[in-house]
This record gives sequence, C-alpha cells and structure tokens, in this order.
Amino acid sequence: MKNSNPLGKEKIPKLLLKYSVPAIVGMVVNSLYNVIDRIFIGNSPDLGSYGLAGITICFPIMIILMSMGNLFGVGGATLFSLRLGEDRREDARNALGNSIIMLAISGLTFMVLGQIFLEPILSLFGASQTVLPYSVEYMRIIFFGAVFQVISMGMNNFIRADGNPKIAMITMFMGAGVNIILDPIFIYILRMGMAGAALATILAQAISATWVISYFLGNRCNNKLKFKYMKLKLGIVLKTIALGLPGFFISVSNSILNAILNRSLLIYGGDVAVSGMGIINSLRTMLLMPLMGIRQGMQPIISFNYGAKKYKRVKTAAGLAIVAATAIVIVGYATIRLFPVQLISLFNREPELVQFSSYALVTWFMCLPIVGFHIVGSNYFQAIGRPKSAMFLTLTRQLILLIPAVIIFPKYWGITGLLHATPFADFFATLLTGVWFYHGIRNLEKEEAEQVSKALAAEIK
Repeated sequence: MKNSNPLGKEKIPKLLLKYSVPAIVGMVVNSLYNVIDRIFIGNSPDLGSYGLAGITICFPIMIILMSMGNLFGVGGATLFSLRLGEDRREDARNALGNSIIMLAISGLTFMVLGQIFLEPILSLFGASQTVLPYSVEYMRIIFFGAVFQVISMGMNNFIRADGNPKIAMITMFMGAGVNIILDPIFIYILRMGMAGAALATILAQAISATWVISYFLGNRCNNKLKFKYMKLKLGIVLKTIALGLPGFFISVSNSILNAILNRSLLIYGGDVAVSGMGIINSLRTMLLMPLMGIRQGMQPIISFNYGAKKYKRVKTAAGLAIVAATAIVIVGYATIRLFPVQLISLFNREPELVQFSSYALVTWFMCLPIVGFHIVGSNYFQAIGRPKSAMFLTLTRQLILLIPAVIIFPKYWGITGLLHATPFADFFATLLTGVWFYHGIRNLEKEEAEQVSKALAAEIK
C-alpha cells in the first residue's frame, strides 16, 4: 500500500542500512558546502589564509542558522514519526505543515537581523580588523539566502521520516553538486572572491529548498503538504520546539563555543591559529557528518517503534547504531594519525599554517574513538521523546566541560592547553552518557516487561 510504513515491520539491520546510508552520504555531501568553500578560498592566491580566517569567523553564525533547521526540522520530524507510529496521520501531517511555516519565519527573521547587525556580530565573534572585510563580504550574501538553507535543511528530515531516505539523499547531492560546480567559476574564473563563494552556496540552497517543497506537493510523498495543515497550532508548535530543543541547543552552544574559541585562538596564536582551526573544523565536519547520518537514520526507526511500543526493535536499532558510529570514528582517527600533513595541505600549503594545523589536528581529536557513542547515545533520548535528557547530555559537553576548558586551559598552558580542551570534554561527556544510556535501556526493559505481563493477563482473562 502507498501509505504503509516499513519502519515497524522490516528487519532492523536492513532498515538502519536503508535509512542511515543515504543519510550518511547526504550529510557528508551536505558538509561539502562549507568544506569546498574553504578549499577553494584557501587555495585562491587572492584570498589564502586571510580568506580561511574570514570564513572561520563566519562559521559560528552559520551554525546558529543551521540550529533553526534543527529546532523546527528535527523536532517536527520526530513528532511526525511518533504520530505515524501511533497511527495518528492527521496529527503527523499537521506537524509537517506547521514545521515548514516555522522554518520560513525563522529564516526570514535571521536574514533581516543579520543584515542589520552584521559587522558588530562578526567583531563579537572574533574577527580582527585584517579579517573583518573578508567575513563581511561572505556573510552579507549568506544572510540573503538564510530562508533557503533553513527550509532545505529542516524539511529534508521529513522526507526521510516519510519513508524516502534516498530522495533525502538526492536533495543533499543536488545542493552540494551545484555548489561545487559554481565555486570555481565564481572564485577563479569570475574573480568574485568571498562573495563568489557565498553566492555559489545560496544558489545551491535555493535549488535544494525548491526540490524539497516540490516533493511534498507531488505524488511521490506518502503525506502530502496541504494548506489546511499549515495553520499554526500552539500545541504542535510547543511540542515541536520541545523535541527540537536538544538539537537547537547543540548548535547554539557549538556556535558560542566556536566564537569563544576564535577569540582565544586570536589571543594565543593570532590569525594563523584562527585559519588553522578553520581547516580543523572542515575536517571535523567531514569526520562527524557520517555520525549525524547514522543519528538521522536511527531517529525515525526508534521514534516509530517506540510510539508503536515495539521496544525490542528500539533496543536493537540503538545498539546497531552505536556499533556503526564507533567503527566510523575509529577509521577517522586512524586516518588523522597517519596523514595529518596531507589532510591539512588540501586546504593550504603555507608552511607555518601546515605546521600548526597538523599538530592541532592530532591533539584536537585525541578522544575521537569514543565520540560516536556519545553522539548516538545522547540522541537516543530525543528519539524516544525525552528531549530534556538529550539536551542535558549534549549541553554538559559543550557548556559545562568544553567552554570552561577553552577559557581556563590556555591561561595556564597557552595554545597547547587550548588544543587539549576537546579531548578532556569528550572523555567526561562520554562517561556521563554511558551512565545515562545504561539506565535508559533498563527503563525500556521494564516497560517491555510490563507490556508482556499485561498481554499475558489479557490472555488469561
């Protein structure tokens, strides 16, 4: 049947592959927006390390923009999946319609505020007088495309939850592909500099947003977008926000972290350190995006089956996702340890920048092998409708451990201390997630046992 959903029937390993592989590919491709910009900018003789520093300063602001996609996209898609699992289709479609309106409003608001306060924001986020013109040129155009990025990113979660992960992957391929084609044309051929990189990005996002909306207006979707579902309802808005807050606060805290980090890098290492961290952020994005893909692929499976009270399937999906995430980060860790100089040289070959960045890369990712468990384990709670637990685990790493470490460590150990802040936070955050996840699974097992007892009692009667 057209409206049947395989999430509650197919084998979990097959489902996880079906949903996670396209999400992984899509997330990696989607991450190429920023990475490709940095590669072309870093290798441009007109821009070089100053251009890299400029886009690094912009990164925290773009994270806040992406947080809007997390708030209303991930939150809405989680509610959408839970309601489908409970066989409440009208409520699921209302979650879809309300989310696209909230995404559009947030994108337009971000665009207006960004244009008004651009230079003060960039200065606050650590732009030196040398780097500020590069950042302004880039972000001025990015802000104009804010609504496209928020809609394409947020609504793509619904395509996946609607049962079409391959189409969600195509969306990301389409946007990143256009960006990759336009970047060298605008930067090298037309010599448009930072503005060219930004223009390539927003044109690609506009195409992706158009594609996503056309999917929900066409016949390929299982839950069509209609105007009657787009009337905002307070209950749906509040529930969407509650479910999306963990991802939102992850992004916002990450933005705050990057802003503080950029200022500390400028103080203890200068513009070279800021440029180097820009490269490390790009590599970090490429390394962790597969984990985000697993997280996205896992979410509708766990949410649907938890809503349908199929607890054994929930446990199986969570366990397999953790194993897959851990395997990916171990491969990434080995690559970093073996080829640090080669990875840095993809972005820029200035000797001073390569020397700093190679050391920083290895140090920054010292605890990478355990990060997969932390990301998947904390997201498990969001998938089962416990956003407060997911938010607590994530914010503990960012706000309680990492940001204080970024501020305090360099006061005693300089730039070396600053670079050791991340492995410190990764270790203790993962330890806390392990304790939380253990008790979460035990509670799930209790619910499963109660369900079996009620079923047996009903049979006896």
